[in-house]
Amino acid sequence: MLKSMTAFGRASASVNGREITVELRSVNNRFLDCSVRMPRTLGCQDDRVKPYLTSRGISRGKVDVNVSVGQSESEQIGLGIDEQYADAYIAALRQLRRQYRLKDDISVMKVAADRNIFTVKKPEVDAEQDWAAVLSVLEVAVDSFIAARQAEGQRIEADLNAKLENIKTIVDRIEVISKDDVENGNARIRERLNRLLSDLGVKADEGRILTECAAYADRIAIDEELVRLRSHFVTFDTILAADEPAGRKLDFLMQEMNREINTIGSKCQNADAARLVVDVKCELEKIREQIQNIE
Repeated sequence: MLKSMTAFGRASASVNGREITVELRSVNNRFLDCSVRMPRTLGCQDDRVKPYLTSRGISRGKVDVNVSVGQSESEQIGLGIDEQYADAYIAALRQLRRQYRLKDDISVMKVAADRNIFTVKKPEVDAEQDWAAVLSVLEVAVDSFIAARQAEGQRIEADLNAKLENIKTIVDRIEVISKDDVENGNARIRERLNRLLSDLGVKADEGRILTECAAYADRIAIDEELVRLRSHFVTFDTILAADEPAGRKLDFLMQEMNREINTIGSKCQNADAARLVVDVKCELEKIREQIQNIE
């Protein structure tokens, strides 16, 4: 089953009194490029997100993960006052006022400008508990994210199959035209040689004529290219059916298909066949563009 590299997933839940929301967005990329935004209160938990995504089978794409966590009442940061420091600080301000006869403008805001007066009481951090809470929501968000990738992948797969079937039909028409060209070409060569030799009064050498016909047929024959091209069609179907990332394999396969159809085009002596070759190349380019969206 194909998976698109473009998707979105979101989940939100209340865990241990905290509201946790996880969002994932991804776009095309050759490799897995994971960027994680997470509150500082969770410490270094962001390092654990990418390995988790990899374990869920996400191997390509530029994935942005955003985790937001609300604080529970028990986790609210508490502010206190260092009374000993505050007493000494205010006393020093008053002494400064008296000694230098300064204006008496000591106020709460003036005193609060010195952050050392305050003490901060933070809740104890349990890294494993925090990760377990985030993971419970991340799992649901990734489920949604993967489902979106699969749904888009199915639409891409249907489009690829339709384009490939169209290419197969065109290739069949090219084969018919090519066979007719070989047969008609042999007849034309035989006719021209016989006419030329007759004008010269020379008896035709049937063996030489057959040799010339065979050489011409070999130059324009596309049997080998058709065999390889159709073999690539089978490989294409096999890759689509496999339950593994297919983007890189299909991209390489497109190069091989293009090589064969270019060779066929160089051998075509028929204008109708040449136009059909162009049609195939256009369809292959459309497929190649779609493949860039596949994981």
